[in-house]
Amino acid sequence: MLQTQPSSLQDSRSGDYAAYHKLVSELFAWPLTDAEWEQYRLSEEQVSFFHENGYLPNIKMLEEWQVDTLTEELAALADPGHPGHHLFYEFHSNESSDPDAVLFHALGAWRVGAGFHDVLWNPAFVMAASQLLGNRPVRFWHDQLFCKPALHGGVVAWHQDYSYWTRTTPMQHLTCWTGLDDATTENGCLYYVPKSHRWGLLDKPELAGDMEGVLDYLTEEQKAAFKPVPVEMKKGYAAFHHPLMVHGSYKNKSEHSRRAFVLNVFADGTASDTDQELLHGVPVVPKGEKMQGQFFPLLFDPGA
Repeated sequence: MLQTQPSSLQDSRSGDYAAYHKLVSELFAWPLTDAEWEQYRLSEEQVSFFHENGYLPNIKMLEEWQVDTLTEELAALADPGHPGHHLFYEFHSNESSDPDAVLFHALGAWRVGAGFHDVLWNPAFVMAASQLLGNRPVRFWHDQLFCKPALHGGVVAWHQDYSYWTRTTPMQHLTCWTGLDDATTENGCLYYVPKSHRWGLLDKPELAGDMEGVLDYLTEEQKAAFKPVPVEMKKGYAAFHHPLMVHGSYKNKSEHSRRAFVLNVFADGTASDTDQELLHGVPVVPKGEKMQGQFFPLLFDPGA
């Protein structure tokens, strides 16, 4: 059932939304019947494309009014003076060391803003995620905000997401990137290297460092197959990708911003592979124990 506490995205500015494992606003409505869920189901062709190529683009996630609501909330959350700022796992006004190549990057918005909390329980997202994970229950890992301002937005270097997540095992993860602006080659859209999810785990580069740094870790055969394709999408649309997919994005040299949020999930049953904290400020999950509880909620179980 749709929950409405708090009833407005503006009602709570400093409470920790991680305490709520359900919708807290009216941004989405949770389907109540199989027929209502059916509208969000990916086709067999879409699922096959994902497994063959390692990514799946242009999946509608948000209506325009929902995009507008989230961009308004993003503007508030990007202020380091926001009263909920301490709840972020990471917050970088500029992940890059270059003031002329700005990359705003933050983790933990789901704890701070009601809208970015509720995108975890977007029916279109959880249904697609479950299908791409083999029709398995989906558990939340962490979110990200990525913003490239107009004219001087920085790069996100070629990388594989799982190279940053080896503290969790087994590798049964999934990433969903959703644009809050139209994403184009001019303003720094995503690029994917098709079928690179079959290359195994590569060494990880600096996320906002040398764009081409990952090439140092490729074999000659992989370098020959390194043929990135741009993924241009309208705002409100998403691209899913495999945890070993090589991807990145170039600078924003346009007069338009490029704002996006990323949801990272894994199949239920994923465990911690470290005795260190998994995310800043989150209680340690001992090595070998299942990832669950307040900070790693179950988002969707297709068998429930």
